[in-house]
Amino acid sequence: MSHLTAQSGPVDVSRVLVDHHGTWVPTTLDAAVTGHDGSDPAPVWVSLGNPEQLESVAQRFGVPLGAVQRADQRGRVGQAPRPHLERLPGGGLFLSSPTLSYVEQTQDVQTGTLTMVVAGEVILTVEHGDAGTEAAAVERLGATDLAPEAGARQVLAVLLLSLVSATSEVEIALGEAVADTERATFSPEGASPVQRIYRLKREIAEARRALVPFSAELPELVADDEDAHGSGRAQPWLHRLEKAADRLDRRLEGHDRLLGDMLSAYLSQVSVRQNEDVRKISAWAAIAVVPTLVASVYGMNFQHMPELSWSLGYPGVILAMVGSCVVLFNVFKRSGWL
Repeated sequence: MSHLTAQSGPVDVSRVLVDHHGTWVPTTLDAAVTGHDGSDPAPVWVSLGNPEQLESVAQRFGVPLGAVQRADQRGRVGQAPRPHLERLPGGGLFLSSPTLSYVEQTQDVQTGTLTMVVAGEVILTVEHGDAGTEAAAVERLGATDLAPEAGARQVLAVLLLSLVSATSEVEIALGEAVADTERATFSPEGASPVQRIYRLKREIAEARRALVPFSAELPELVADDEDAHGSGRAQPWLHRLEKAADRLDRRLEGHDRLLGDMLSAYLSQVSVRQNEDVRKISAWAAIAVVPTLVASVYGMNFQHMPELSWSLGYPGVILAMVGSCVVLFNVFKRSGWL
């Protein structure tokens, strides 16, 4: 399916697709608005490049968005992307969710935002970041077995599925980075991994901040779907999506715990090595004390000292000091201190 980059006046439009008998085909914004004015409007998906134009484009389709959009923008000033789900007048949905992408070269998790407005057979989206959720959704729309629902809610479904799929790829990449860090941590000639471990823990925390609140919003979306169908049961893909988000959060939590255990094990190894060094230093210091003590006694220049008049006194003392050092060395060697 081809992508369309269109401009309708000052509006920054990245993609306009219309559902034509089950196939989403590109069109222009003006044509989509004109077709929507009919008695039986076709489902329309408009992807915008500028979030500030979301309200004006929504008005062209008759979607009452202003208060919700302005409140959401005020809540985001100086804050990280956070999820937000709200019902619009007339039964529509306003859904804003963080997106995740992973930079393998730097092992960084990049956070973006995907904003979705669903009202009747119109869905408006704005994506910021490098996750490529919209592009992945376009590919899913071409595969009927991967696109549940129909019409505008079909686009909503594939967008949410693509979002969780991208998060899953980030989780896999973080898992591989944790495995590499584990090998480096216990490598005999490896450098200190403390900074690397803390950096990975920070990236995992960023991924969980984007995922955990999103999974918290899913039950409300499931409840809305149950109310919409009136059967007390939501669509199966929503339940699968909720379980997938919970499963990803548990895996990220497992990676974080493994890094914590890894750091504790490394610090324990450092402590053990330091204790070994202290024992070696203490053993050599004890060995050095004996000849130092004997030499200090004979350096006092008293007249009545043992073996002062003995011709073999000097070599005898030297041999006694050496013998004492050898005995102490063997004792410390057997005890494992040397």
